[in-house]
Amino acid sequence: MPGRTAHPEPDGATRRPPGEPAARERGATRIADLVIAKIAAQAAREALAPLAPDAQPPHATVVVHGTDARVRVSVELGYPCDIGGRCAAVRRRVTERVGALAGVDVHQVAVLVERLHPAPEHERTR
Repeated sequence: MPGRTAHPEPDGATRRPPGEPAARERGATRIADLVIAKIAAQAAREALAPLAPDAQPPHATVVVHGTDARVRVSVELGYPCDIGGRCAAVRRRVTERVGALAGVDVHQVAVLVERLHPAPEHERTR
């Protein structure tokens, strides 16, 4: 039995098979908050790579309202480092990746530095 496919009309419009509702009547795709949080955590890992040797990977929580989100990311950083610069990189990357992959506008990214990991003594003297 052949599958139901849309057929292009000469004017460029698409004709739907009989009985198939229009796109606006079919509903919307909703991405779970947990999925968006996982995307945000992965984006934070990408922004911080490589992680400090003893650091736990970043984790995130999100609050989504429609297509708008607020993200909270917890990170552990190596020290000494430019803490403000690292946090700004996390905010940029999370905003970019969540928007691109989930289609959600991120209006706020709160970065919490949970722990600083001192560099080994031989690396601090360089």
